[in-house]
Amino acid sequence: MKNIDIGKRTAFLPNGRCVFWHASLLFIALTVLLLVGCRTTDSDSTGETTSGGAIQNKGSDTLVNIALAWAEAYQQVEPDVTVAVTGGGSGTGIASLINGTVDIANASRSMKDSEIEEAQANGFDPIEHVVAIDALAVIVHPDNPVSQLTIQQLADMYTGRITNWQDVGGLDAPIVLLSRETNSGTHVYFLEEVVREGDSENEDIFAPQTLLMPSSVGITSELRRNPNAIGYDGLGYVDPAHEKIIAVARTADDPYVMPTVATASSGDYPLSRNLFMYTAGEPQGNIADYLAWIMSPVGQEIVTRLGFVPLEDGE
Repeated sequence: MKNIDIGKRTAFLPNGRCVFWHASLLFIALTVLLLVGCRTTDSDSTGETTSGGAIQNKGSDTLVNIALAWAEAYQQVEPDVTVAVTGGGSGTGIASLINGTVDIANASRSMKDSEIEEAQANGFDPIEHVVAIDALAVIVHPDNPVSQLTIQQLADMYTGRITNWQDVGGLDAPIVLLSRETNSGTHVYFLEEVVREGDSENEDIFAPQTLLMPSSVGITSELRRNPNAIGYDGLGYVDPAHEKIIAVARTADDPYVMPTVATASSGDYPLSRNLFMYTAGEPQGNIADYLAWIMSPVGQEIVTRLGFVPLEDGE
């Protein structure tokens, strides 16, 4: 091979042919290559979000309002970190975490053994973080005279063993059952703790006439227009001006308790539950910082403001 004068640069190919580059074009090409080689991304090889990146957060519709409020407030704390929040249900969020498309999954139930096994098969152990407490309120139309029910009565209603309101002290009218859809963590919780009365050996299911609603709004909208309907929702989503909240007792011999922040925090209300965020392994970087902020007094104040129950120590 031979060189050509300095006014142009020559690139030799394997077959001996050459391509001429003007010196300025060569400089531009090298600069572009250098910039490409030094380009950074929003996440490293372990999935840890880096400065300026977005934390993807998806899942429980029960948690979505709190999660949106957290994300908005955190933007003021860390302007370089954006938290993108979407709902879709606990199952959807957990599935997204398993397949690696989100950083944090919101859930109103614990992960199932099968989901944990799927995550481990994908190379990580999911880590559970309790971020708030919820009281699941049983609600009816404001004109319904019934004001208290036991877990047993609720189970009999939702399995179809009781189908008329007069059997639980109400009017002679058919009971219209409202529930969240099966992908909802709230649906799963109600199935396990109410329909099956907390008995792991119980295989009862929702009565076939149960109307499955895609969201909390779906339940409240149907309930407000139907005086014979009964449903359930997170306490933070209930509007006492338009829905009547039922006092619930574990058994007929126990006290009937209304869901409040105080009764949920103390455990006196029988339908209290933890709300979770799950991460793919121990959180690092911005994700760890965000979770720590959520569980701080500042983050937990948002929980209280939205009608949910904060963690006792704010940690």
